[in-house]
Amino acid sequence: MTQDGTALGQALRQWRDRTSPQDAGLPVGGVRRAPGLRREELAQLAGLSVDYVIRLERGRATSPSPQVLAALSRALRLSEPERDHLFLLGGQAPPAAGRVSQHVPPSVQRLLDQLRDTPLSVHDAAWNLISWNPLWAALVGDPSPWRGRERNVAWRHFTQLAGRVTHTPEQRDRFETALVSDLRSSRARYPQDGPLRSLVADLRRENGRFDELWRSHTVGFHTTDSKTIHHPALGAVTVDCDTLTVPGNDLRIALCSAPPGTTTPAQFALLATIGIQAVAPTDTATSRRPPGARAGRGTAASG
Repeated sequence: MTQDGTALGQALRQWRDRTSPQDAGLPVGGVRRAPGLRREELAQLAGLSVDYVIRLERGRATSPSPQVLAALSRALRLSEPERDHLFLLGGQAPPAAGRVSQHVPPSVQRLLDQLRDTPLSVHDAAWNLISWNPLWAALVGDPSPWRGRERNVAWRHFTQLAGRVTHTPEQRDRFETALVSDLRSSRARYPQDGPLRSLVADLRRENGRFDELWRSHTVGFHTTDSKTIHHPALGAVTVDCDTLTVPGNDLRIALCSAPPGTTTPAQFALLATIGIQAVAPTDTATSRRPPGARAGRGTAASG
C-alpha cells in the first residue's frame, strides 16, 4: 500500500483547521489567525514533535506508523470513516473489524475533555493505554516515553515494571482477578487479534500468578477500589479508582477521585500546578522492583 503524501498533508491541514481549541480541550488565548488548531497544539495532543507534524503536512514524511495515525485521529476527533481514510492516505491498512480498536469517538473525547479536574486514562480492550489527561500524568507519572507493551496495564503489573501505585494484598488480588478476567473476555471477543493473543501467551509463560488466574477461569469485575499513589513531591496520595466502559467501543476509562475526608482534593490542586516536572527515578519504564518485592505491589498504570 503506497502513501499519497500530498493528499495526506492536505487532509491533515483541513482537519486541523476545522478543530477548534475548545473542541480539543485546550485554553484559548492570544490572537489567532485561524479558528483551528495550531501545529504546535496538534503535536501536543498527538504526542508528536512539531517538526514531524510539519513534515507530514508538507508531504515530506514517509510511511507514518499505525500508532502515529491513530494518535492523529484521536487528536483531530475524527469519525471512524475519517480515521479509515487517514490510514489509507498514510499507506496503512485501516484497523480491521474483529480486532481490538483504539478509536476514541469524538463524543467520548469531548466528555473526557470536560473532566480535566479528574485524573483519568483511557485503555482499549487489551488494556493498552491510548490516552490520558495531564492530571493523570502528573499523578501516576508521564507515560509519553513508554513504548509497546510498556503501555499495557497487564504487562506492567505482572512483569513488575516500576511505578507509583501500591495495593494492599486484598486490593492486589481483586485487581489481578478483574484484570485477567477482563482479558479473557476480550480474548474471546477478538480471536483474530494477534497482539492480544501474543500478550496473553507471553504473560502465561512469564508469570505464574497470571497463568494460575487464567487457568482457573475465576471471574472478577472492576469495581470502586482505593489505592495509594506515591508521588515524588507530594508523598502518599490516596484515591478511589473506578473503571467505566463505553458500550459499542470496548474502551475502559479509569477515573481517580478523592475519597471523602482526605487531603486528596488539595493534592490534586497542587498537582495541577506541579504537572510532570517532579519525576522520581523509579518512573522510568525499564526500572524494576528490587529483589524480594512482591509482584503487583507497585504498578505505573493500574486501573
